[in-house]
Amino acid sequence: MTRSLRRAAAPALLCLLAMVLAGCAGTSTRQATRAWDGAQQMVVVTTADWDANTGTLQRYERDGGHWRALGDAAPITIGRSGSAWGVGLNAPQAGEPQKREGDGRAPAGVFAIGTAFGYADNSASAWPYQAMTASDYCIDVDGSPLYNRIVDAAQVGAQAVAGSTEPMRRDLHANGDQRYKLGFVIEHNPDNRNGAGSCIFAHLWKAPGETTAGCTAMAEPVMQQLLAWLDPKRKPVFVLLPKAEYGRVRSDWDLP
Repeated sequence: MTRSLRRAAAPALLCLLAMVLAGCAGTSTRQATRAWDGAQQMVVVTTADWDANTGTLQRYERDGGHWRALGDAAPITIGRSGSAWGVGLNAPQAGEPQKREGDGRAPAGVFAIGTAFGYADNSASAWPYQAMTASDYCIDVDGSPLYNRIVDAAQVGAQAVAGSTEPMRRDLHANGDQRYKLGFVIEHNPDNRNGAGSCIFAHLWKAPGETTAGCTAMAEPVMQQLLAWLDPKRKPVFVLLPKAEYGRVRSDWDLP
């Protein structure tokens, strides 16, 4: 190659190099902003649309660089009014519906999975578990300094839990209700922002097909299977999305 040709080729080569580096930087940035990149287990709930209050739950785990489905999809119910964008691990999403306290919608998005809970003293699962007592409540009182937290009235005082509609031992406070016999916290609104929605759980359903105030409900064998499978070392996350939104974000969010 002559000196003049080398001079002509140099800008093109530099431009190509810049494009390659920019592409790599873009990929790295996108992955760095995805808080669940290290997840090796994923619980995925999908519904027909924003107003649907039933859907399916499917477990997935990483198999090399790909997600692999485990077992059959199980039926679930969610909030009586459907779902709405929640506050979780993904970036805030514009537009309606947005989750608000008392709207009867389940939060949509990607969420960390919090502590499991139940009526029994302990659990066979490796997942962290907290036995609930008659004095444990989740505070759904908008404006309370304890909003969106599970607290023990014996420690914080009866006045602090006044008005809460979420006793964690529903069997003792709600005529033998078994819905909180076994479940886990879905970490929606982790900063406990007032009005954004509180006390979001995965728990047992009262009867097949019966909806909730905003939680995800299922049959007891499905919950038992989930908790036996969840592994803290595999950093599982919980995903809930209407099918159209799932399809829209699937690639960018690295969903199954």
